[in-house]
Amino acid sequence: MSTTGLNAQIRDFLSTRRARITPEQAGLPAYGGNRRVKGLRREEVAMLAGVSVDYYVRMERGGLAGASESVLDALADALRLDEAERTHLYALARESGARGHSRRRPAQSAVRPQVQQVLDAMTDAAAWVRNGRHDIVATNSLARALYSPVLAEPRRPANTTRFVYLRPEAAREFFVDYDRVANDAAAMLRLEAGRNPHDKALIELVGELSTRSELFRRRWAQHDVQFHRSGQKRLRHPVVGQLDLDFEGMELASSPGLHLNVYTAAAGTPAADALRLLASWAASQEEQPTGTASAVPD
Repeated sequence: MSTTGLNAQIRDFLSTRRARITPEQAGLPAYGGNRRVKGLRREEVAMLAGVSVDYYVRMERGGLAGASESVLDALADALRLDEAERTHLYALARESGARGHSRRRPAQSAVRPQVQQVLDAMTDAAAWVRNGRHDIVATNSLARALYSPVLAEPRRPANTTRFVYLRPEAAREFFVDYDRVANDAAAMLRLEAGRNPHDKALIELVGELSTRSELFRRRWAQHDVQFHRSGQKRLRHPVVGQLDLDFEGMELASSPGLHLNVYTAAAGTPAADALRLLASWAASQEEQPTGTASAVPD
């Protein structure tokens, strides 16, 4: 990433964060009713962070290099940043200090055999591994069945965010909460772009999505960032219908940059029954000769 591009990222991130906070929310008096800026003024952020106005203006223009941890913490507090936003701010500051020298390797596109063994041993849960670009790099049998609409795309590696934004009709049918999924996908990708800004494939993916999807351009311009560690996922599967699943996501300590996602359903729920049905169907599909379709199991 060029210095100009990094400065623009820092400027847009900080300005959008201060624009969402009103003086009342920050505990500041709002003199007069005709403010020309949305949210906090730069001088108000500087006062809340305990720095000079000139210093804050330099930071918002991209000058985060050399900012101490205490200054970054104070700025994060002033802007009421959450954990993901703080992580993003610190990543931008590190990159500003590095002046374009990459400190991370490109995202991995494969897993070690031992990781695949772990996936295959998880027979009652759908488990798959993705990298920071949201490429699906490994799955178990149930995950292949569960994410069959995404994996039906011929392009490899399959990419969940590309599916969400470039196949919106299919994605809206598959993801019950499509708007939230689209928001999450862009925010997660923005977080990864801050942590790994020199990943050529990531830059190309963002460029492709920005060129081909107006919705992605709007979401990307919001500069929102987000972790995606746990929650609920509602899917509408073409074989077994709707599944309301719980998911847990975690980075693989042995393979930095790769994330394991596991989808389960509470015992005794319709989703648990549907997952068992899907697992049976997936097993029957894998037993069939290529090109032969099997019926949904009873």
